[in-house]
Amino acid sequence: MTAAPQWINGLMDTLGAPGAGIAIALENLFPPLPSEVILPLAGFAASTGQMNLWAALLWTTAGSVVGALALYGVGALLGRDRTVAIAARLPLVKVSDIEKTEAWFLKHGTKAVFFGRMIPIFRSLISVPAGVERMPLPVFLGLTTLGSAIWNTVFVLAGYALGDNWAQVTDMVSAYSKVVLVAAVLALAAFVVVRLLRRPGPGRRRSGTPRESEPAGR
Repeated sequence: MTAAPQWINGLMDTLGAPGAGIAIALENLFPPLPSEVILPLAGFAASTGQMNLWAALLWTTAGSVVGALALYGVGALLGRDRTVAIAARLPLVKVSDIEKTEAWFLKHGTKAVFFGRMIPIFRSLISVPAGVERMPLPVFLGLTTLGSAIWNTVFVLAGYALGDNWAQVTDMVSAYSKVVLVAAVLALAAFVVVRLLRRPGPGRRRSGTPRESEPAGR
């Protein structure tokens, strides 16, 4: 057992199903924490009688919603104007990039929040743009609850069914998480490369701008 499963197990030993919910809420706020460990471990604990299975499902889903709501609040406090101002200071990022992202989110935000709950890393981060764009809170809570319930139920039940072999779930989800992370890094690298290639070099002149040595009329 690594340090993370030990403290998670200790939390569940002390508090039972509410401890699993607290661990999942923290996982939403700090994505590096291992949800792929917390959920099947909660299922395993339920299989041993340490906690009730239904309580494990309800508390982990409640923890997901609380963590997501906290990040929604961060996005709402940040607001669109601050987000645009911060983005404008970032290298290689244009305000138009934020405007395109905003337009995309306004069109597909409900799907992004729902399906995003089932994608590692993004399942936490998707709450921030939802807050920035002030998605109606009942809609956000409904989509978050449903998406989180599906994700949590799959892995809690897997841990419950596997019993002592619950760690097999962790291995599978860890592989899935790595694939998602690699895809995200490659997408970011492609964005940087394309933006650098399109960036005017120091020796280039912009189209339609006369060189200093040439008369403006030539």
